[in-house]
Parts: sequence; C-alpha cells; structure tokens
Amino acid sequence: MEDLVEQTKVVQANTFALYLKTHNYHFNVEGPDFYPLHKFFEDLYTELWEAFDAVGEHIRALGSYAPASFSRFGQLTEIEDEVKIPASNEMIRRLLEDNERVIGSLYRAYELAEAHQEMGISNFFQDRIDIHKKHSWMLRSILKRA
Repeated sequence: MEDLVEQTKVVQANTFALYLKTHNYHFNVEGPDFYPLHKFFEDLYTELWEAFDAVGEHIRALGSYAPASFSRFGQLTEIEDEVKIPASNEMIRRLLEDNERVIGSLYRAYELAEAHQEMGISNFFQDRIDIHKKHSWMLRSILKRA
C-alpha cells in the first residue's frame, strides 16, 4: 500500500506544480490573446486547486500525511519549475507537456489503486484522468490557432 501512497503524493505534487505554473501564466500572459488566455488560465488553475485539495484528502484517507511544503513538492514533482515568462504560445505548449506528465502520474496511481483494490481512490483517479484529457484537448486546440 505504501507504493500507492507515494504515487498519490507524486500526483499531488504534480497537480500543485501545474497549478502554480498555470497561475504564473495567468498573471503574466501578454499579447493579442491576453484576455481569453488570462480567463482560460484562471479556469484551469481554479480546477487544479480544487483537485490538489482532493488529492491531499485522499492521501489522508490512505493513512498518511499529505506533503505541504515547497521543498517536499520539489522533491516529488515531475514538472519543471518556471522561472521565466515565455511567450503565450510557449506557455500553452509547456502546460500541455506538463498536463501530459500529470496524466502519466495519474495512470500509475490508478494502476496501483486497482492492484490494492482501493476502489474509491481508483474511481477518483479515473475521473482526474478524464478531466486532464479534456485539458490536453483544449490546450492542443489553442496551439493549433497560434
């Protein structure tokens, strides 16, 4: 069961990292598509924030403590930190790549939940995978017009 707990912590750290990067882009996007991207990023980071909280609660339900510090998230995440302000189309490209990383971590967590017959968290991961696939579709669609 420890493998499931640890992978769920990776999901949480990835979700937080994607949330933070998306919020950064929300603040700093510029150009002719400013308003639609600003709004899109807001919708995305809001959804990610709610997911981040839910993942933490699942970690607690599994009997472990949820990570809650930048240093611990930095150790766990598979998403590269953003320290520069890229152009808007590069923001979208990076979010798409990172969202795909989140999907990968969710698949690994889902498989472990299934192996441990933890159906509630397994269902949660299935739902998160579907949501992130929709995020990928939207990000890819934005890139096509950029």
